[in-house]
Amino acid sequence: MKVTIALKTAALATTLNSALAYSIQDSYKGNDFFEAWTWKAINDPTHGRVNYVDKPTAQATNLSSATSNKFFMRVDSDSIVPPAAKGRDSVRIVSNKAYGDSIIVLDLQHMPAGCGTWPAFWTKSQAGPWPHGGEIDIIEGDQTVSSDCDTSVNYNQGCGTSFRKANSYGADFNSVGGGWYILERSRAKGIRVWFWARDEPFVPHAVRYGLRTIKPDFAWGWPDAHFPTSSCNYTSHFDAHEMIFDTTFCGDWAGDPSIWAASGCGPGTCAQFVDDNPEQFKEAYWEINSLRVYSDETTSDPGITIGVGVGVDVGVDVDVEAEVGLQI
Repeated sequence: MKVTIALKTAALATTLNSALAYSIQDSYKGNDFFEAWTWKAINDPTHGRVNYVDKPTAQATNLSSATSNKFFMRVDSDSIVPPAAKGRDSVRIVSNKAYGDSIIVLDLQHMPAGCGTWPAFWTKSQAGPWPHGGEIDIIEGDQTVSSDCDTSVNYNQGCGTSFRKANSYGADFNSVGGGWYILERSRAKGIRVWFWARDEPFVPHAVRYGLRTIKPDFAWGWPDAHFPTSSCNYTSHFDAHEMIFDTTFCGDWAGDPSIWAASGCGPGTCAQFVDDNPEQFKEAYWEINSLRVYSDETTSDPGITIGVGVGVDVGVDVDVEAEVGLQI
């Protein structure tokens, strides 16, 4: 056993220390989101009890706002939703650019939390149509884990892995002031994800301070999730991805009667809870410090402009851990 671990550690050291640096390509902070992202007022593909609003409505109702160094996305936490309405007002935004081999660093202060709340930060093929070109769920609260990435064999679950840190999701994440999620996409290394909470002492310097170059070397340690290219044909399954933030409610997973009954969130249905309890959604907001995208200096993979979106995650229980998943 000791030999096996030593060999794996040595392999990691060789792999990470040979990693090439990535240079900043795009940085989104504060009002940058209003200029470089699109608000999608669409029907929810996951059939949630939600009404996604357009950008003018989001700004007029304070569901989207920004300061010089912060960007916020909220849901309506004031109104009782009539039964005939589409759902509770919320926001779904999609980046105008798409990225191939890159590192994405999300500096997040607060994520949506609460019963019936289903937030997601993820990427998918901009060219599509989904699921062609792949999907990567970076923030996901579903505790189910599968090793099969094929969306057609496990009810669109994809393959995932649970993070080891309890404060990587929901109320626990918010209680420590959030943290950093990092996604690396590489034809050589595959797909890797790291997470550091705000209060951790050994956050890589380039991550904490948003430096213009970044390199996932040995000091970063083991990634919290790793899907190597040896497990699938990366180039045929993953193309340039757009980034998506959304917050829905209930839906195909969280609204399932058996799951809602086990959540401890109260009597009735998930949809009834969402309709009748606006005060329960005060914590259902995103507070983003920054989102940075770094390109691999060796591949010169530019952003590609097009546009479109869809989403998955689970939030009936704020104590669940985050999950990273792939869908191909």
